[in-house]
Amino acid sequence: MLSFQGTGIGGGIAIGRARVLEVASRDVPRRRLEATEVVAEQARLAQAIDRVKAELTGLAASLPEGAPTEAAALLEVHAMILDDLAFSGAAREVIAEHLWNAEWAMSAQAGHLAAQFEALDDAYLRERGRDVQQVADRVMRALAGMGGRLADGNEPAIFVAEDISPADMLTMRSALGFAIDLGGATSHTAILARSMNVPAVLGLESVRSQVQDDDWLILDGDAGVLIVAPDAAVLADYRLRQVAGERELAQLQRLAGLATVTRDGHPISLQVNIERPDEALEAAESGAAGVGLFRSEFLFMNRRELPSEDEQFEAYRQVVRAMRGRLVTIRTIDVGADKALESAASVSFPAAVATNPALGRRAIRYSLAQPQVFLAQLRAILRVSAIGPVRLLVPMIAHHHEVDSLLRLLAQARGQLRAAGHPFDPALPVGAMIEVPAAALCASYFARRLDFLSIGTNDLIQYALAIDRSDHEVASLYDPFHPAVLRLVAGTIRAARKANRPVSVCGEMAGDWQATALLLGMGLTEFSMHPASLLRVKREILQADIGWLAPKVARIVAGDDPVRAAAARKRLVKGQPQVASTPTAI
Repeated sequence: MLSFQGTGIGGGIAIGRARVLEVASRDVPRRRLEATEVVAEQARLAQAIDRVKAELTGLAASLPEGAPTEAAALLEVHAMILDDLAFSGAAREVIAEHLWNAEWAMSAQAGHLAAQFEALDDAYLRERGRDVQQVADRVMRALAGMGGRLADGNEPAIFVAEDISPADMLTMRSALGFAIDLGGATSHTAILARSMNVPAVLGLESVRSQVQDDDWLILDGDAGVLIVAPDAAVLADYRLRQVAGERELAQLQRLAGLATVTRDGHPISLQVNIERPDEALEAAESGAAGVGLFRSEFLFMNRRELPSEDEQFEAYRQVVRAMRGRLVTIRTIDVGADKALESAASVSFPAAVATNPALGRRAIRYSLAQPQVFLAQLRAILRVSAIGPVRLLVPMIAHHHEVDSLLRLLAQARGQLRAAGHPFDPALPVGAMIEVPAAALCASYFARRLDFLSIGTNDLIQYALAIDRSDHEVASLYDPFHPAVLRLVAGTIRAARKANRPVSVCGEMAGDWQATALLLGMGLTEFSMHPASLLRVKREILQADIGWLAPKVARIVAGDDPVRAAAARKRLVKGQPQVASTPTAI
């Protein structure tokens, strides 16, 4: 029996036989061409690319009713990569310049682009390198004359692979789950697996080489664990866990119709994070109080030109209308040196890599350095505020002059809209993301200057601990419950409440049910998370007594011993006055 730990994407527990998928481009045929063969070889590559385009188009056209909303968008992203000159055009140039065969040229160019992405600090952008490799693998299969499918789509198995593209996942409609060596929580593979509602564990590093077809597997998508060839006792234990998990999910569904109020009468707002406009409908149907974070940079990426003001307005309007009067918080673009947008020719791939992008010109720093791009987005957000309740959220604020510049540009955008005759809400709330320690320590200042605060715990934790959680060598040190992190979060909440400003947490900590009691005890009343986490967090809120929690959480935050803090956190839930049964909707 072997056990592996990776990044769990959720979906519960799956038990089944393994189906190991091979990577077509592992052994790349390499051949030097004669000069007279170049044109024919370029044509062979073009034919392979056209074949893959046709496969992707066919997959998109055949998506069944009820398919994940992300599916079509992810297929479109891969189709755009195929068309990008930095991908297909450069590979054709490599054939001519180096006299390499098509497979060699495609593999080399894909590797070059993936390496550029790997050098980026931003976790989402690093994962885009996987998209490049996935598209290249599909082209390699076409060059080899292999079929478009990696596996029988009706095969009920746990698929084990070094990597699986979204296009391939969509053909595996009977999959019990996915165990994948590469990728992380922000990869397109993870996004689609979560939408398919099947267990998935990514970042397993070397599992594919240690699993054989028909091995019995236990895949725990919540704990991020894969067990190979379990013994009878472990198998029996996980079957009981699987049944318990299914029963828990059914119980959680009964909470959907209940108001989100603690046992001692405190109303709590549960909102969701979305990345694209087409996710708004799911957000509305989840019962969320609103969209606490709409990551607008996804409108800017994987395309050849910047979105116009009108295009942005239409995207934002789609979200606002879908939410039917519930609050929508739109975050301005979080791009920078690692997400260059200056070139209209190609923005799918990074033009240059900064020495340390995380500490460079990104987020609000980038926006202020590109005022025309920023003004277009501000105008679009202001215009949509006339349609429904909207808040504007600015990422990575750290300096007082950034607030000054933001407000000055916002006033300029208002003036431009008045001159053009466009309606907008003149009282549009403007807030700051607190995601660097400097901003958390100076949260009182930002709370006085702006209308609300939103704590981005993902970056706050990484900056506070100097830990990149996507780096497997140090990922174990990433600790949302480190005493320093707790003080930064609690201090920000306290500063906002003192200034009578709304404050939310929109990082992954908000969706971690094990952190719910802690955040409630700190005084948090707004949570924003992935829709899949909503009901588990809601259950914890319904069972919580803030009056009982607050003094105990204050003692945890005041301490600096991580061992004692961990023990105290466990007592928060166990020690709360117990309820007779879980409340149900009437």
